[in-house]
Amino acid sequence: MEAILYICHGSRVKEASAQAIDFIKVCMKSQSNEIQEYCFLELEAPSIEEAYERCIRQGATSIVAIPLLLLTAAHAKHDIPIILDKMKRQYPAVTLKYGRPIGVSDEMVDILMERLEETNEKVTEDSLILLVGRGSSDPDVKRDLGQLADLLRNRLPKSQVQECYLTAAKPSYVEALEMADESQANKVFIIPYLLFTGILMQSIQNGLQKVGDSNGRKIILCNYLGYHPKIERVLKERIHELNGEEAYVSNYA
Repeated sequence: MEAILYICHGSRVKEASAQAIDFIKVCMKSQSNEIQEYCFLELEAPSIEEAYERCIRQGATSIVAIPLLLLTAAHAKHDIPIILDKMKRQYPAVTLKYGRPIGVSDEMVDILMERLEETNEKVTEDSLILLVGRGSSDPDVKRDLGQLADLLRNRLPKSQVQECYLTAAKPSYVEALEMADESQANKVFIIPYLLFTGILMQSIQNGLQKVGDSNGRKIILCNYLGYHPKIERVLKERIHELNGEEAYVSNYA
């Protein structure tokens, strides 16, 4: 019997963890697997180990592990696989398949466009759009967010789009805000490329409080991604990609 194990990041902000659980519960309804569990990499329960064993106690002979992560970084390539490798050694009779993160796609850019549109502020050729990612020392993160920014530029050819990062990569969010303040843009749209609320979303909001509207320029903070049917469809694709796959790939590098 095949189980699906959804792996979320985890957050110190309870609302963020609750949003992740609600998201996964919606996704579970669209899957026919009798055994489905969610878990967190850190900061929240149940842990990956606990949920893995819960699947086995319910009779799982095969586990499909799906990371609910936006981009392919250290968590997806190393931290989660280390734990899954340990569980695979502990339960060698149980087949394990590990899926890809959400990644880069036109569907994700569709959601970014929606987040811009729902502000009810018109994006013009004098607008600057800051796409704010989590950030990582892993170069794949810069590559992926850069690709998303390129796709967004294709949708908005008359506007300037700049990606930036909250941690561990350049340009930083603070640097991007400073560049925006020196630019000729009459509107600055800030799109948090985050699945849920949390500490990072609070960092974005705090940065805006320090800057505020200046020089007659309007700064508009868009909503983070949140639940969206298109993200749910991507997760379904990640599950279906593993059909027929026998190998467990523990490293994307």
